Amino acid sequence: MFKEILAQDAARIQAQFDLVLSALDDLDVTRAMAYATQGGKRLRGFLVLESARLHGIDPAQAIWPATGIEALHAYSLVHDDLPCMDDDELRRGRPTVHVKWDEGTAVLAGDALQTLAFELCTRAEVGSAEVRANLALTLAKASGAQGMVLGQALDIAAETTPDPLTLEQITQLQAGKTGALIEWSACAGARLAQVDPAPLRRYAQALGLAFQIADDILDVEGDAEKAGKRLQKDADAGKATFVSLLGLDAAKARAAQLVEQACSALDGYGLQAETLKDAARFVIARDS
Repeated sequence: MFKEILAQDAARIQAQFDLVLSALDDLDVTRAMAYATQGGKRLRGFLVLESARLHGIDPAQAIWPATGIEALHAYSLVHDDLPCMDDDELRRGRPTVHVKWDEGTAVLAGDALQTLAFELCTRAEVGSAEVRANLALTLAKASGAQGMVLGQALDIAAETTPDPLTLEQITQLQAGKTGALIEWSACAGARLAQVDPAPLRRYAQALGLAFQIADDILDVEGDAEKAGKRLQKDADAGKATFVSLLGLDAAKARAAQLVEQACSALDGYGLQAETLKDAARFVIARDS
């Protein structure tokens, strides 16, 4: 059931991207934007839509920030793949944007996707001016130097530090690089409903860390063809990961523990939160 809902939400988000991007001029940069927003699990967009459903928000409102967070996530991947960052040639089983076009087009496509995210989150259809302003403000914090960009900066710094990062340092790094956007996504429904997002924040913080530990496990055990990207990059670069610090079995146990914490955070919602709990279980069971 969960995978069906995830797939349905992914299709809705893709349809929204098709609608929004079709209104732009037919240029390399807009073609690159469309290319970068295709595929993927759309977990962040799903979290927006499902947290909105949990609070009785009309899907016609929620689809805008759900598409917005996927635009912002796509921008982060386009820039992360650049030669000056991770220098990857494969993403979701296809050539990365700078390989298919060029570096300049990739930079501009990423820039445009980032600004598109804020445009989509502040559309009149989303809700009141107060709701839209809150979504934009919190997304700015989650994606910038207090969130995702901070995590990316710490990750780059870790490549040249003489000492491997500690477990505490890696946890801080990943709370920004991966966790911040997951947290924003899970809290979006509560913000749309103008209620306290604290339970969803606790859920998302545990979920985001479990997601990253699962990524580190997949980097060791995964299939590159299923993953659609190069694996074992961190090991090749000599970077510390949850697996290298904890060991494979302990990392798996820690991820499972975090999933239980995430599920417990939603107990106050009763059976209505089962799909979000299934999402938490999915992140450590996935094979890509």
